[in-house]
Amino acid sequence: MINIALPKGRLGEKVYNKLKEVGYGCPAIEENSRKLIFENEENGVRYFWAKPSDVAIYVERGAADIGVAGKDILLEYEPDIYELSDLDIGKCRMCVAAKKGFEDNTERALRVATKFPNIARNYYSKLSREIDIIKLNGSIEIAPILNLSDVIVDIVETGKTLLENDLEPIETIVPISARLISNKTSYKFKYEEISKLCQKLSEAGM
Repeated sequence: MINIALPKGRLGEKVYNKLKEVGYGCPAIEENSRKLIFENEENGVRYFWAKPSDVAIYVERGAADIGVAGKDILLEYEPDIYELSDLDIGKCRMCVAAKKGFEDNTERALRVATKFPNIARNYYSKLSREIDIIKLNGSIEIAPILNLSDVIVDIVETGKTLLENDLEPIETIVPISARLISNKTSYKFKYEEISKLCQKLSEAGM
């Protein structure tokens, strides 16, 4: 039995549909239900839905054997897991964005608003740029508009939200996509099952 943590939302549903295609379907998960854990003994799988930012925790701690997490989550929290493959979906990029016409004043610390302080810190550390991190949990785009920050570090998909708020991306930090991850112990003891699943996903174009 493989325990699989899926992120709630469109990404998790897309991955489940692909897993179903390659022989890991679970009828219970397709029912309109408030349940969060679904099992199909015949196909040897147990699924559960988790908040996207929590999937890596479930995998790292062994509650799930494998899971699906965005590269942004893996970079931010640096869980002790194996990254098995790039699923090539959920594509976007981690960017630095600022008001149009922004010019960096290097004589003081750069004020950076973000939901990803670790990614921001690592990025600017490589540039030897002193920063003042402002940790926010939502509506990051308004920070430069209200002069709370000079720039933001956030995920950009189409750039439409930035444009509507008179902001623009000025640097791409890293491309982001969904990754298949594994618990290290599970990978050792369930190697054949996990490898078989990975192979089937790969053959199905994921």
